[in-house]
Amino acid sequence: MKKLFLLVVLISSISINAQVTLPKIFADNMVLQRNTLIPVWGTAKANEEIEVRFDKQIKNTKADKNGKWIIRLDNETAGGPYNLTIKASNTIDIKNVLVGEVWLCSGQSNMEMPVGKPKEWSVNNFEKETAAANYPMIRHIKIDKLVNTLPQNNVNSSESWQVCDSTTVGGFTAAGYFFAKNIYNELKIPIGLINASWGGTNIETWISREGFESSDEFKEMIAGMPKVSLDSIVKLKINGFDKRIEALQGKKINTEAASTYNELGFNDSKWPELNQPELWEKQSLGEFDGVVWLRKSIILSPDDSKKEAILELSTVDDDDVTYINGVKVGSMIGWNLERKYTIPVGILKEGTNVIAVRVTDNGGGGGIYGNEANLKLTIGTTIIPLSGKWKFQVESIKKTTNENSFPSLCYNAMINPLIPYAFQGVLWYQGESNAGRAYQYRTTFPLLINDWRQKFLPSGLNADKHGQAGNQGDFPFYFVQLASFFAGGNSNDGCGWAELQEAQTLTLKVPNTGMAVTTDIGNPNDIHPTNKQDVGKRLAALALNNTYNIPMVCSGPMYKSMEIKDSQIIVSFNDIGGGLFTLDKYGYIKGFEIAGEDQVFHYAKGFIKDNKVILSSEEVSNPIAVHFSWIGDASESNLFNKEGFPAVPFRTDEWKTVTKEEKYKLAN
Repeated sequence: MKKLFLLVVLISSISINAQVTLPKIFADNMVLQRNTLIPVWGTAKANEEIEVRFDKQIKNTKADKNGKWIIRLDNETAGGPYNLTIKASNTIDIKNVLVGEVWLCSGQSNMEMPVGKPKEWSVNNFEKETAAANYPMIRHIKIDKLVNTLPQNNVNSSESWQVCDSTTVGGFTAAGYFFAKNIYNELKIPIGLINASWGGTNIETWISREGFESSDEFKEMIAGMPKVSLDSIVKLKINGFDKRIEALQGKKINTEAASTYNELGFNDSKWPELNQPELWEKQSLGEFDGVVWLRKSIILSPDDSKKEAILELSTVDDDDVTYINGVKVGSMIGWNLERKYTIPVGILKEGTNVIAVRVTDNGGGGGIYGNEANLKLTIGTTIIPLSGKWKFQVESIKKTTNENSFPSLCYNAMINPLIPYAFQGVLWYQGESNAGRAYQYRTTFPLLINDWRQKFLPSGLNADKHGQAGNQGDFPFYFVQLASFFAGGNSNDGCGWAELQEAQTLTLKVPNTGMAVTTDIGNPNDIHPTNKQDVGKRLAALALNNTYNIPMVCSGPMYKSMEIKDSQIIVSFNDIGGGLFTLDKYGYIKGFEIAGEDQVFHYAKGFIKDNKVILSSEEVSNPIAVHFSWIGDASESNLFNKEGFPAVPFRTDEWKTVTKEEKYKLAN
C-alpha cells in the first residue's frame, strides 16, 4: 500500500511538472508587436505536442527533448482584444491581449521614475496627469529588480501587465508613459511598455558576458568574472569587502561598538572622513552596500543652544536614522526624499554638539547627496552649513550582491529572460552612474546597443525555419542625453558630466539611434528632473519621424563646422529646422566659451546671423576652440531651433579629458 501511494505521488509530480508553461511576460492585458512574426515560447513535457491559438491563427509545434518549445505566429495588424490560448496536457488562456507597438524601456532612475503618487516621487502636475490618464490602449509591465550571475530564462513581475487609467498610471515609467501617450495620440494604436529599469545602475550591469567577450577593451576583464552561482559570488564579495574596509578603517568591523556611535561623548578622532553631500561610491568607501555611521561636530553659542532648530540633510541614499547629542530626531526610508527634522528646545547644547546619522544603503549609491545648500542646521536666522568633511565608520556589510557589484547582473535577470519577445525598439535613459568613467562610455554604450541587437537575433531555439526574428536586429534605439545638473567641473578644470554627454552624442554614429537633448528641462539641484512630459515628447518625435515615417523636426541644432575670422569664430549647425532661435529678447546667446592657444576658456558673446552663431570675447584675440554647454549645469544655455529643440552640447577640442584614464573594474 505504501509503495502504491508513493507511485501515485510520483506520477502526480511528473504530471504537474510536465504542464505547459509560459514566461511571466505572457499575461492578461499584454501587448504583442504588430507587423512581425510573434514569438511565443515556454516549456512542457519532452516531445509534447503544443497548439497555440490567436485571433484566426492556429499553430502547432512539439517540445524538444529538454521540454523547450517555440512558435512564431504570423504577422498581425494592430487591434484586439484577443485571447492567446496554449493547449497541451493543460490549457493556458491569456485574456485581453492587444496587438500594437511594444517598446522596451530601460536604464537607471530617470527611466524608473514613475508618474508617481501624492507626497511621493512624482512628475510635474501629477494630479492633472493622473486624472487625465484614460488610455486603455496603453499597457505597462514593470520587471522586478533582480540580479543573477548566470543568464535566466524567466523574469519576475509582481504587477503583471497594467491597463492605463487613473488608478494604475502612477506606477508607469514616466518617460515611457509620456512617450506612449504621444505615440498613441498620433497613431491611435495600442502601445505596450516593458519597464526593465533600476535606479543607480551603471551601464556595465546591463551588458551580457558575451558582449564583453566580443570587446577588445573588456574581454580580459570579463575573463576574471567567474561563471558561478550568485551565492558563491556573494561570499567572494563579502570577503573582499571585509579586507578593504579593515584596511580603510584600520580595524575590523565591530558591530557591538556601533551602539555608542550616536553619543555625544564618543571619540571619533581616529575615524576616516568622507565629503558630504556626495555619494560615497565616488570616494574612498567605493562600491559599498551596508550600514555606515556619519558624524559631524558643530560649536554653538549659548543663545543658539537654547532655541528650536531645523536640521536638513538634503537627500540620503537609502535610509537614515538621525541623532543629535544621542537623541533621535528623525528617520526616513527612501533614497529620493529630502530630510528635514525639527530639533526641539533642550537637545542642543552650548559648545560642542554632534550630529550622528546611521545610513543604510541597500544598493546603488550611498550616503548624503544632493544640493549642499540643503545640508544645514537652521537656528532662528542663523544658518550653519554642514557640507564638507564628515567622520564615518562602517557598521556592517550588506550580505547580498547588488546590481553594480559585477558586470551583467541585471542583464542576466532582467533582459535575457525577455529574449526573443518581439518589440519595436528600445528607450534608454542612463548615464548618471557612469559620469566618473565618461570617456569609456564611448565604448560601453555602443557595446550595449550592439549586444542587445545581437542577442535578439534568431539563433538555436529562437530561430524558425525562415531564420527570421520579426523586426529584431538593428531595432530603433532612442536615448535621453543627461539633463543639466550641478555635477561640478567646467571647461578649464574638466567636466565628467559633459564628457558623458559627449559620449552619448558620439553614440549617434551607431545606425538607427536617436538622442533627446534635455539640457533645458533639467533641474540643477535634482538629478531626477520632474519634467518627464517633454522627455517623452522628444523621444516620441524621434520615433514618429524615424520609425513611423511621419516627417517632423525631431532634434535640435548639432555642431557642423566653425570658421575663424579675425577675432571671431563663426559656428555652423546641422538640424536647424526652421532656423536658429533664442528666447533672449535681446538675441544674446548664452552657453558658449572660446579659447586661444593658451587653452584657457572665457565666456563668449554670441548672436545669430544668417542661421550661424557669431562668437567673440575681449579676453581672446585669436580664438581656436569652442565649447557649448560644457558644464554639468547648462540650464542657462539658450540656443534652440524654432521648433523648440535645444542645441546639442559640444566642444571642438579634446584638451582636458578628465575621465580618459578611468576604467571599469570588477568589484573587490
